[in-house]
Amino acid sequence: MLNIGIIGVSEGNGHPFSFSAIVNGYDDEGLRQSGWKVIYDYVRERHPSEFGFDGVQVSHVWTQEPEQTRRLQAACSIPCAVEHWSDLEDAVDAVILARDDHKRHAEMALPLLEAGLPVFVDKPLSLDSEDLQRFRPYLEGGQLMSCSGLRYARELDEARANVESYGSFRCVRGAVVLGWEKYAIHLLEAVSTVLPSVPVSVAPVPAEHASVAITMSDGTLFQLDALGSVPKTFQVDLWGTDRRSTHEITDNFTAFRRTLCHFVEMTRSGTPPIDPKETIHLMHVLQAGRQALEEKRIVTVREVEETTNQGEASSHSE
Repeated sequence: MLNIGIIGVSEGNGHPFSFSAIVNGYDDEGLRQSGWKVIYDYVRERHPSEFGFDGVQVSHVWTQEPEQTRRLQAACSIPCAVEHWSDLEDAVDAVILARDDHKRHAEMALPLLEAGLPVFVDKPLSLDSEDLQRFRPYLEGGQLMSCSGLRYARELDEARANVESYGSFRCVRGAVVLGWEKYAIHLLEAVSTVLPSVPVSVAPVPAEHASVAITMSDGTLFQLDALGSVPKTFQVDLWGTDRRSTHEITDNFTAFRRTLCHFVEMTRSGTPPIDPKETIHLMHVLQAGRQALEEKRIVTVREVEETTNQGEASSHSE
C-alpha cells in the first residue's frame, strides 16, 4: 500500500479536500459539512468508479488548525493525523503539499524531499529564485512534481490532439479569477500543453486588474488577464490561421484526478512526469510577470534567468 500524507490548508484553497476525496473517496455527510460546497457539489456528481487508485490511500493528514484537520479526516476518511507536518517523514511513503501559499513551500517541502519522500507541491512551486534552485535537483530526479491541474484539463484534449489543425497560431487569450501570483499559473500550464512555443517576455497592459501581453518564442501573442474578484472563470481562446476555438474549463475533478495519477506514477517509477525545465521556466514567467506589473515595463524571461544565475554564482563564491 502506498500511504500518502497530505498537508493543508491555505486560505481559499480547498485542494486538501478535493485531492483526498479523489484518492480515498468521501463521506457524504462529512464533506457536506466541510465548508467546501463547491467541492461537495462536483464530487457527488461523479460515478464511484472514478474514485481511488489501486494500492493507494491518503493515510495521514496535518493542518495548522485542529478543527480543519478533523473536518478533513471526516470528509475523506483519513485515519491518522500528526501533530506537526514534519512527523509525516516517518509515517508515509509520499506527501501532497496541498497549500498554494508558495512562500512557505520550500520550508515545508525541502525537509521531506531531503528525507527521500516523493512530494507533490501545489501551484505555484515558488517565485523565489533561490528556492527554485534548491528544488531543481528533486524535479530532475523524479522526486518532486508541481503544477496546476489545468495542465491536464479535459476541455483542451481535442485542441492538444489536433494542434496542427490551427495552422500558425496568431493570438491566444486567457482569463482567470483572482490575482497573478497564485492564479496565472493555471492558464500558463494549460496553454503550455497546446502551443508549440514558450513565453519569452511579459509586458504590462493598462487595466484595473492584472493584465499582461506575453510574447511567445514564435511571435504568437498570449494575452493573460487575472480578473480579480469575478465569477468563476478559467477560459482559453485560441486563434490560428486555419481555425479558432474557445475552451471554458470547468471540470476540476478530471483535471485533479489526472494530476494525481501522474504523481502516483512518479512515486512508483521515479520518472519526472513534466519536463523539469518547463516547470522552472513557467516559474520564471510568473516572476517576469510580477516584475512587469510592478515596474510597468517589459520584462524578458531571460532577464529573470540571468538574475537567478548571477545569484547562484554569487552564493557559490561565498
